[in-house]
Formats: sequence, structure tokens, C-alpha cells
Amino acid sequence: MRQEKITITVELDDTNNPENLLWESTDAGSTDKVPVKAMILALWDHNYKNSMRLDLWTKDMPVDEMKRFFYETLQTMGDTFLKATNETLIVEDLRDYCAHFADKMGIIEGQ
Repeated sequence: MRQEKITITVELDDTNNPENLLWESTDAGSTDKVPVKAMILALWDHNYKNSMRLDLWTKDMPVDEMKRFFYETLQTMGDTFLKATNETLIVEDLRDYCAHFADKMGIIEGQ
């Protein structure tokens, strides 16, 4: 069985707020740690039938980029849900909401 490893390094300031987030993967084709400003990690615990989440962002993450990050995350969650369930109608509703979210947040779709 093939295995890959994803590593996330969180560097904290004196008050335990994320200063830097770095990620690397064994199949990325590079050994470089890639700096990022925010992350959302969601895992499903099938034994307890609930999700576990880890949401982190650095203190210098710009608000406009956070809005865009959430918009893109919602969009890709729709893609994943469609692929996993083939529930076309509800994904169309989610896409409608994403357009509403983009409008309210001043995000131009497609850019």
C-alpha cells in the first residue's frame, strides 16, 4: 500500500496565535515548506459520527483574502459533495448561495 505524508507546521507567537503556517507533502514534487495564511481542516470520525475541525489563520491574513478563501472553500465543498453524492439539486442551491455570498462580500466571481 502506498502512503503519503502531509505535514503542517504552526509557528506561534508569545500569545499562542499563529504567526506562520507552513505545509509540505511527500508527493508534492518539492521538499519546500510552503507558507500559507489560512487553513481549514475537516475530518470525519466515523465512530462518533461527527466532524473534527481545525481552523487557523495568521494574524496578518488580510480580511479581503479571508472572504475570498471562504468563498472558494464553499465552492470546492460543493464540488466535493457533488462528486461524493451526485446530489445535483442541493449543489445548485449551494452555488446560488455562493453567488449571494460573493455579492455580499464584494467578491468578483471568476477572479
